[in-house]
Amino acid sequence: MDFFEVVNRRGSYRDKFEQKAVPDKDIRKILDAAIKAPSGYNLQTTSFVVVTDPRLRSEIGELMPSEATKTAPVILVVTSEHVEADGLCFEIEDYASATETMLLAITAMGYAGVWMDGDTKLDGNFEKIKKLLALPAEQTVRTIVPMGVPEKEVKQNTRKAFEERVTYR
Repeated sequence: MDFFEVVNRRGSYRDKFEQKAVPDKDIRKILDAAIKAPSGYNLQTTSFVVVTDPRLRSEIGELMPSEATKTAPVILVVTSEHVEADGLCFEIEDYASATETMLLAITAMGYAGVWMDGDTKLDGNFEKIKKLLALPAEQTVRTIVPMGVPEKEVKQNTRKAFEERVTYR
């Protein structure tokens, strides 16, 4: 699949996943792509937790109930750390860039996933997940990405017309 086909096929998949394990070599390839995403001042403030343990996945699924969280064989947890250089911090930009790169890699490899940033922020879920995974104090849970083999076709939501979003000067 070429890059632009991946971009056009990537969609937020919120439905059930097939109960097939994702091989570790595929997870590593996906996260290696995410690690190579741009990082402000190359501070590399983003880290990842791979959650495959059924009990932990179930507990995350209870915190953030959806078909995706309840059935995903893998939940990727994206964290960031506040690091400054020259008075600037890029942790938000870094985690967002890494997460999008991860989603493109997931799509390129024939899997599906969904960026669950909003649900992670609700009801203190980011702190609950941090505690559940026993993460260090300096790490902030930013989002989770449930992923796996989709049961249904992944569809990208429609986008506004190019002319509505792009201007030339």
